[in-house]
Amino acid sequence: MAKRKRLTPANPSYLPDDQDGKAPLARKGPLMGSAPISAVAGDAAATAALAELADTIAKARASGRMVIDLPLDVVATGYLVRDRAHIDEEDMDALMASLRSRGQQTPIEVVEQSDGTFGLISGWRRVEALRRLRDDGSKTDSVQALLRDPADASAAYIAMVEENEIRSDLSFYERARIVVKSVEQGVYDSEKLALKALFKSAPRARRSKIGSFIPVVRALDGMLAYPHALSEKNGLTLSKALASNSDLKGEIAEKLMRMRASNGTEEWVAIERALYPKEISLDRSAVSVPAVRVVDGLYMKLSGGKIEITGPKVSPALRAKLADWLKSQG
Repeated sequence: MAKRKRLTPANPSYLPDDQDGKAPLARKGPLMGSAPISAVAGDAAATAALAELADTIAKARASGRMVIDLPLDVVATGYLVRDRAHIDEEDMDALMASLRSRGQQTPIEVVEQSDGTFGLISGWRRVEALRRLRDDGSKTDSVQALLRDPADASAAYIAMVEENEIRSDLSFYERARIVVKSVEQGVYDSEKLALKALFKSAPRARRSKIGSFIPVVRALDGMLAYPHALSEKNGLTLSKALASNSDLKGEIAEKLMRMRASNGTEEWVAIERALYPKEISLDRSAVSVPAVRVVDGLYMKLSGGKIEITGPKVSPALRAKLADWLKSQG
């Protein structure tokens, strides 16, 4: 009988066990240690895909299309002179309550700086609210942000103003103040250019009113404790008076120092005493004064000879207690 030929193993990389029962021996040859062509192609495709993904993420981050988490302490809120001159505590409490229950819904805007901090462009109220929550014991220690790369300081200021014009009810004084401050910072060469650039989306009539408040800011910024309470009507009156009387600034400063007003209504009374030393206007209904938090859940507002108390703790029982107290004072 003819001797059978040994068949080639199914896996050519290995030889069958030898007669001594040892483990199979690896076959030497060009196939030894070589990965299949399909596997090499797959690895190359995966590497290319990862590189493309990394590039996409980098571009999204740089162009401000990707939300990033930043520690609150690296956000530099003084990067720009803010256009908000005051904090409405009632609104701040509402924002804090929203952040506590729903988290941050809208990212802030920042610009990366060489020292590792991030200059704040827009979102000051959100940063302030998150810091207050942290100080009150919340675990929140970061803020969601979009990274911006403004071409220059002018673009950064425009971004801040436009964001607040959409979301916030700024006073004419606050709007005029950012015009003045942007010129002082060297961002614009004149207040006229600053007004046109910062409020280019605003109607012409509004820009004109903002411009009318600029002399008030120039003369009294730093003196007024409640500039945001200055109504449009009173602000225009004051602006015209300052333009026609060079001594009025000093007279107003003297009256403000004597009165030490505790709200916007009293502050306007002091200004009126300088404007009309012989006749004080009694019509102060146009003065808008922000509510002041008395205790948690209760806010008090003095406006036009009225006291308003608002908040979730206002109830019939509180009304009865106030009525009893007022009777006892009479």
